[in-house]
Amino acid sequence: MDSILNEKIMDVQDIKNRFGIIGNSPLLNRAIDIARQVAPTDISVLITGESGSGKEVFSHIIHSLSARKHGPFIAVNCGAIPEGTIDSELFGHEKGSFTGAHDARKGYFEVVDGGTIFLDEVAELPLGTQARLLRVLETGEYIRVGSSKVQKTNVRVVAATNKDVFDAVSAGKFREDLYYRLNTVPLKIPALRERKEDINLLFRKFIADFTDKYRSPSVQLDQSAQQVLMNYSWPGNVRQLKNIAEQIAVLEKDRNLSAEHLLNYIPAEAGSTLPMRVQNQSKEDFSERDILYKVLFDMKKDMTDLKKLVAEIIQNGGNTANIQANPNIINQLYRDIEIPGGNTITQADPHQIIIHQPGSDKSFSMMDEAEEVEESLSLVDKESDLIKKALKKHKGKRKLAAQELGISERTLYRKIKELEL
Repeated sequence: MDSILNEKIMDVQDIKNRFGIIGNSPLLNRAIDIARQVAPTDISVLITGESGSGKEVFSHIIHSLSARKHGPFIAVNCGAIPEGTIDSELFGHEKGSFTGAHDARKGYFEVVDGGTIFLDEVAELPLGTQARLLRVLETGEYIRVGSSKVQKTNVRVVAATNKDVFDAVSAGKFREDLYYRLNTVPLKIPALRERKEDINLLFRKFIADFTDKYRSPSVQLDQSAQQVLMNYSWPGNVRQLKNIAEQIAVLEKDRNLSAEHLLNYIPAEAGSTLPMRVQNQSKEDFSERDILYKVLFDMKKDMTDLKKLVAEIIQNGGNTANIQANPNIINQLYRDIEIPGGNTITQADPHQIIIHQPGSDKSFSMMDEAEEVEESLSLVDKESDLIKKALKKHKGKRKLAAQELGISERTLYRKIKELEL
């Protein structure tokens, strides 16, 4: 039993050496072993994994270890081909079958006959193309665009996607029968954050390659920098790690990297466990400002409610029954509001706001010392007020103000002089 296990591990290691795969994660070894076992068959394989995790490498493993290894191999990014031309690209077209089809053209399934086709981002295929692909998988038959002649092909399909295909099936964006036909053998590539033990190995390999390529001094990571690499979630997976290694090899002047150096190259992310630099303005300042805005908006709403209540009392001939019927409106006008820092804002009445400081008997009162003024009924005052509002609205432009008031510009000029505005 031990000899069989050791033979399997050696096989996996040989594949790693041949295809340049770095890492010893159990999840990675399991994925390689599945690819090794399924390669000699003609079974369709669906490779799933996040963008940048290395799905295309596994398609090369499957093809290279299969009986088709001497046949053609082609990788097609289904998401990069426009919907109107995807059928022509995959299955070919006849001359004159659509605008611009000046000559007949072979599709990928015809060109790769006897080999392997890798359909990357297969979940991006239109539903019509999915039906054509299903027919190829089940019968090996296809029809060129603009033709009625059925053609045969002997192609092995390896598909890949970074989406949850089952969710796409539930949403009606992917055919259920095609999903089960492709998913004969599912092969999941682990994300980089799921194989943390491999991150430092990969980084050292990439940094060594790039320092050699650009003939720059070697780079060393201290313990804190290694911890930063481990704690980051790597949403771009191996591709992102490789890009950051290349940036450091080219740009970084200090070749002994600490966490502080590394954070200059790793983008910040929400909920990260990475150490963060302290900003000049604290988070509490933002919270206090936001709460003060809310307080002011609530006070404005309270004043509106109070005005409505007073209007109801006046309409009822001074009857105060509505006050008892609407106690919430009154209660909202007498409340204490806590804000960060321990200060308390109290609204004592509609015209008074008191701010209390913690640990002190002192308080600061802001009074709205508005006095009731009897509204003027003078036509001259009303006319003057309307002209002022029109001029203010149009920023002093008399022509626009006159149009707003429905008078001529000359009349407006005369009124301004008469009213000494």
